[in-house]
Amino acid sequence: MKTFKEHNAELSEESTDFSEAMSLQHRMKMKAAFRKNKAKIMLGRKKAAKKLASPEKLKKRAEKAARQILIKKILKQRSKDDLSFAGRASIEKKLASKKGAIKKIAKKLLPQIKAKDKAKLKNTPGQ
Repeated sequence: MKTFKEHNAELSEESTDFSEAMSLQHRMKMKAAFRKNKAKIMLGRKKAAKKLASPEKLKKRAEKAARQILIKKILKQRSKDDLSFAGRASIEKKLASKKGAIKKIAKKLLPQIKAKDKAKLKNTPGQ
């Protein structure tokens, strides 16, 4: 019988590449899992809303905002929602090649995102 660490190491070796899109079956499983844990997720969000975000989380938000800026620039007037799955995958490919630009933009956006987080805390009642 394998130990937990051995099993976990084996799983991480198998699934280190997350570049491929989720299959429909995997999406359905994720949907069911989220539905099952909905109450826990909502409670966690409520608690997190009352706290300042960690530097890692702020960095992640900045990178996400930078990605959105680049997506908007690539798509021009079109919406990402109107694209097919293949179209979205091609945009993800383009973004994968622009990691340096994403990091630069994220670094510039970080102060604004920190300020937003602090403002959110000021406006949150019941602290």
